[in-house]
Amino acid sequence: MRHMPSVLVVEDESAIAELIAVNLRHNGFRPIWAMDSETAQRDLDAGLPDLILLDWMLPGESGLALAKRWRADPRTQSVPLIMLTARGDEADRVAGLDAGADDYIAKPFSTKELLARIRAVLRRRTPEQAGETLTLGTLVLDPSTHRVSFDDRPLKLGPTEFKLLHYLMGHAERVHSRAQLLDKVWGDHVYIEERTVDVHVKRLREAMALAGTMVETVRGAGYRLTATPVTVAATGIRSEKANHPPL
Repeated sequence: MRHMPSVLVVEDESAIAELIAVNLRHNGFRPIWAMDSETAQRDLDAGLPDLILLDWMLPGESGLALAKRWRADPRTQSVPLIMLTARGDEADRVAGLDAGADDYIAKPFSTKELLARIRAVLRRRTPEQAGETLTLGTLVLDPSTHRVSFDDRPLKLGPTEFKLLHYLMGHAERVHSRAQLLDKVWGDHVYIEERTVDVHVKRLREAMALAGTMVETVRGAGYRLTATPVTVAATGIRSEKANHPPL
């Protein structure tokens, strides 16, 4: 029997939730409705869905706060999550993505677009969930446990930085433009500025500590993850630093 993906719909407006649920059922998904954060947490405790549709504005704890909490929990941090909200400006989109959302869709939206976004997120997340451990020098990333280490020391990365590093490690030594990284890490349907990539690269370097030099800026081209960063042996400071202003 074919697996019917389950979708936890966290939405306090019953009319919207019912519309989403009907369309999910008609397209091969099994919807689970939670109208507030407390119910949503109980549903998650009972069993993990294949994907979460999370409204930003909820009674009690906000969707943004929920997303941050679930991304900080090892049990739920890898469940695909799409934010639903009436907030449409770029600052809010970035806040939702920073909280760990895989995608962001502003109300009002068409059910066709919503279904397309759900399928796209599931396609993008499946390889990451089932992927093999990646190694570059002493840098190790395990997608199944969401753990990263360098020289056998654990590194603590946010969800977006984890996805960014996961992609870079899978395509090490290649140069990637900001536009390419937006497409591959955030998705080509997410409309945020390319400079957002610079912010997350900066955060990734900081989280990687001594391994941060492995993420190189290639002037005029983009970024590259390399096992052999150009460094000054005595100080560990990148010799490229003078040529590349800080982000």
